[in-house]
Parts: sequence; C-alpha cells; structure tokens
Amino acid sequence: MKKILVLIIAIFCIFGSYVFAEETVSGDKENLVLQGEAVFNWLDMSQIERDTIIENYKNIIFDENTVYKYKRKEFKEIYKDYIKDKDLEYHYFEAKEGITETSQYKISGFFSGKILISYAIQYKNNPKTVYYYDALGHLKYVDMISDNYPNFPYWSKQYRANGKMISAIYFVSHDMQYMYKPDGKFQGVWFMDKRYDRNAKQDLTRTNW
Repeated sequence: MKKILVLIIAIFCIFGSYVFAEETVSGDKENLVLQGEAVFNWLDMSQIERDTIIENYKNIIFDENTVYKYKRKEFKEIYKDYIKDKDLEYHYFEAKEGITETSQYKISGFFSGKILISYAIQYKNNPKTVYYYDALGHLKYVDMISDNYPNFPYWSKQYRANGKMISAIYFVSHDMQYMYKPDGKFQGVWFMDKRYDRNAKQDLTRTNW
C-alpha cells in the first residue's frame, strides 16, 4: 500500500497543474490561502466541519456511476492497446535518463536506488488517463481522471491492471488533496508536504509535492 501511495502522489506532482500560495499569519497559526478559493484551515475547523467536507468530497468521487471492480476481460478490452508498452525501449531510456516530457507525452520514472522499477506515461492526446508500467513494459495500474482535468478541482481513481480500484483522490489544488480507499474510507488530506487525518493529526510527510 505504501508503494501505491507513493506512485499516486508522485504522478500528481509531475503531471498536475500548478497554483501558487499566498501566506498570511493569523495569531500563532499559519493560514495559507491558495490562488482561487482553496483555503487550508483544517487545523482550525471543528470536527463536524471536517467530517462534512470529507463526506461531501467522498460523495463527489463515489457517485452512482462509480465502478469499483471491472471484469478482468472488460478492463483488458478497454486498455488492450496499452497492456504491453509497444515503445518500451524508448520509454525505458527516457524514464531512466530523467526525461519528463516529449512532444507526445509526459513521462516519469520510479526508482529503487538507481534502478528503474517502473514508469508512468500520460499521453497529451488523452491526458485524463495515466498508464503505469513495470520495467519490462507490463501495465500495472491505470489512473482515470475526471473530465474537468486539468482545472481544479478534479478527482482521480486508480485501478490495478485486473480492473480493481485501489484508491481515489480529490484534488482541490496542486498543494491540497483528499485521499480515500475504494470503500470510501478517508485516508487523509495532504497539504504541501504534510498529511493530516480526520482529526487534524499529522500522520505522514512527503518530499515530492
């Protein structure tokens, strides 16, 4: 699960659009106001307010059209042209060398030390889908992104290559994301490099936001 979380966050940081933050100080707490209407005041909210936001975003992500588990055959039919990376040689080289964008796609490599273990591709002619491959070019995960991408807010659902959903994220901005498990259970809200749980307790940090 930790590897899955890292992949999801990393792909957002590379492929997501950017907004800028303006910092103001109120009392002894920082209140960060993002461009647009996104304001991070999770620590100052009442529990009822936090629970309401969590429930509202969950209802947006997991609507009546949500597919939690595609039939394996159906899923493979949808992504039949991407089950095996036909351009593995080029993509492997680009990901290993740290190339992040070409005229046709954006690409990101994931490493264990200096060894490339997987990579992700987002084609510019279909930016609402991200494909994750292992180092041998086999499809491992697929991100399905909502139609309003890249405009905030939007959501993303990630599926294994067998068609089973493994996570969902509601993107308020580049710096703020609400994360859920496939059963709708809230995992936490990221703001910049810190993640907070339902009760506003920090539980994780990240370096690649």
